[in-house]
Amino acid sequence: MLRAEEISKDKNSPYVIRQATRDGIGKFYMGREISKVMGHLGAGWLERPEREQQERTDLLVKNLSLSPTDKVVDLGAGSGYFSFRIAPLVPQGKVYAVDISPQMIGIIRSKMKKYKANNVEPIQSTITDIKLEENSADCVLIVDAYHEFSHPKEMGDSIFKILKPGGKLVLIEYRLEDPGIPIKKLHKMSQKQAIKEISSLGLEWEKTSEDLPQQHFMVFRKP
Repeated sequence: MLRAEEISKDKNSPYVIRQATRDGIGKFYMGREISKVMGHLGAGWLERPEREQQERTDLLVKNLSLSPTDKVVDLGAGSGYFSFRIAPLVPQGKVYAVDISPQMIGIIRSKMKKYKANNVEPIQSTITDIKLEENSADCVLIVDAYHEFSHPKEMGDSIFKILKPGGKLVLIEYRLEDPGIPIKKLHKMSQKQAIKEISSLGLEWEKTSEDLPQQHFMVFRKP
């Protein structure tokens, strides 16, 4: 068992290793323990019928303010819930449905014909690399997934790399500040923590909207 004061063997690492809590992996980044991953077995929960009403996912998509030619990265796309809702809004653009899980990518591929979404492209990423070209994306959307990234610094650097200058990262996370939201603590993030982590990548915090019932809607911009 690791003592609380023990850290990663690599002194240059941005991560600290401690004893894991119940819902965490024992890896800390900027003071935040990274949570366990839900995985492909949670696909049914992502697609639950009441999700739109509970989280106002329709309002979330509307507030992305996308242009018809935008190239959008749905990072941690899961079952493609948002990818297929965004696709009609960018008819001359593209949605990259990115996930590390081959099972999730399989689910997305199986839904492409159903939705006739010719502008959705599934991409299996690694835990450190999104696998897209530099300066290729107008918008990166991460919905309730960033807190599970096992390598947030490396993935953050990859986000910065693929965004076009002036492109935006939209980060959606359950509000840690609200104890009434029935989500496990490590699956929430405070606005303060999110701004600290994302700003360290070189992205600039633009605004936070609290229009959604349970989640922060945070916008960061690449200079």
